[in-house]
Amino acid sequence: MSYSPIARHFPILTWGRRYDRKLLSSDLTAAVIVTIMLIPQSLAYAMLAGLPPEAGIYASIAPILLYAIFGTSNALAVGPVAVVSLMTAAAVGQVADQGTVGYAAAALTLAGLSGAILLAMGLLRLGFIANFLSHPVIAGFITASGILIATGQVKHILGVKASGQTLPEMLLSLGQHLQEVNPVTLALGAGAIAFLFWVRKGMKGALMRLGVPVGLAGILVKTGPILAVVVTTLLVARFDLGSAGVAIVGAVPQSLPPLTLPDLSPDLIRSLALPALLISVIGFVESISVAQTLAAKKRQRIDPDQELIGLGAANLGAAFTGGYPVTGGFARSVVNFDAGAATPAAGAFTAIGLTIAAVALTPLIHFLPTATLAATIIVAVLSLVDFTILRTAWTYSRADFSAVAVTILLTLGMGVEAGVTAGVALSILLHLWRSSRPHIAEVGLVPGTQHFRNILRHDVQTDPAILTLRVDESLWFANAAFLENHVLRRLADDRAVQHVILMFSAVNEVDLSALESLEALNHRLRDSGVTLHFSEVKGPVMDRLERSHLLDQLTGKVFQSQWDAWAALAAVHGAFQTAPPPALESFAT
Repeated sequence: MSYSPIARHFPILTWGRRYDRKLLSSDLTAAVIVTIMLIPQSLAYAMLAGLPPEAGIYASIAPILLYAIFGTSNALAVGPVAVVSLMTAAAVGQVADQGTVGYAAAALTLAGLSGAILLAMGLLRLGFIANFLSHPVIAGFITASGILIATGQVKHILGVKASGQTLPEMLLSLGQHLQEVNPVTLALGAGAIAFLFWVRKGMKGALMRLGVPVGLAGILVKTGPILAVVVTTLLVARFDLGSAGVAIVGAVPQSLPPLTLPDLSPDLIRSLALPALLISVIGFVESISVAQTLAAKKRQRIDPDQELIGLGAANLGAAFTGGYPVTGGFARSVVNFDAGAATPAAGAFTAIGLTIAAVALTPLIHFLPTATLAATIIVAVLSLVDFTILRTAWTYSRADFSAVAVTILLTLGMGVEAGVTAGVALSILLHLWRSSRPHIAEVGLVPGTQHFRNILRHDVQTDPAILTLRVDESLWFANAAFLENHVLRRLADDRAVQHVILMFSAVNEVDLSALESLEALNHRLRDSGVTLHFSEVKGPVMDRLERSHLLDQLTGKVFQSQWDAWAALAAVHGAFQTAPPPALESFAT
């Protein structure tokens, strides 16, 4: 495998060299299945974003091709997804009215900004940011978004003109328009929902009972949404249900994706900058999670920095070909993986299939009822709703539960932008809060061993003159004062202590603020007649400390191990005379 800079930024140069007929066969099979699945999904998600249905297909062609060149996942299927479509509608709806030229242009600008942000992050190698977002918080946001999306589509199922961006607004608007429900639209929409749920839950088993092989049954299940589209479209066309008030897709341009130019006016860019950043971060987190999960199943490697570049290129492609922001979708990526996609070329073949659909098949969806597209969205997004995260968080961590609950409530009550902003902020604040309050354990010697463990968890030997504190966190400006105050509070309650040992076995970093705090602690302990020692200081941390004045001014010593410190100091006070035999047992901390 080549590791040259060019090959690193163009993964296609690596997997393309080994491409053969076997890989081609696997990729073509996966592309056919994903294309069939993606056609109704693309139309539905475009409607969710407030854009014409063709925008969903356009957003699934150039972006997929560009990701195939720059992306590192063999199975990730890039295109419109529910959450990003909802965020697009929320962001663009603030600067333009749906159905206007300005709305479509703003969607292009949003895709362009998102692409530029992702590309810049990739070039700056900021892929690690995905690790800073709390998974429970993101799960809470996605759950709330799924509820908003499903509720927002109910108006299409009922055939009414309800509105609203938050859950209370939507429910109130739906209640005010209940008397306007179109029975025919409701029958089509409810029937499509029931059928699609059956497709997901019972169709495969029914086909297998009829003797259909497992593999073929799985493929037929993936075509369920297409069957719903075909049947409802034929019903509308055959019985002229459009004249009965059933809303239909109508005329869709029969053409290749157009070359488009985003609106780069400064005012619009300022208005969409924050939403673009949020869409970029959320889209990247969702995409990299899916890509890494699928890659792990085949022991493959995903490069987060290159994924940023791949997704950035995909969004820039959407901006210049009539699309809107895209990312890697969970459902279609899993289908792509299960169908046997072996390389990113499967995505390129999917793009070719969608291009054929855009040119040749769009006239066939003229009579497609919007209620069917709404049903497709509802069934898809309800799988995102997972309230078990609340129960899990409540059981495991009250802090995480609070963050998840606040994210869900804000998303439902104040809208997507407020919810995702709160989610990202809470993820960071939770990390800072936990890091600012490091776990500090007072430890003692486990009898008969050289192990030191928490005095609150184990029956250990201690010396009244020696206080040993194990610091279980790196020390930096946010938590340095916490350690200093903890030591001083502990000493205020115990006048017998003559030595303090800070056990640094878990400390990987000491920044300048923490160094100054340790120096201040050393001086305050000296003034109190207490000696400060360190034990088990890691090499890189010791290298830093040796470049400071702390060790020159230290009243005590730096011991290689906690056992050495205990043996040296305890012997002075007569608490310990002979060394116990070394032990190999392990103990819980």
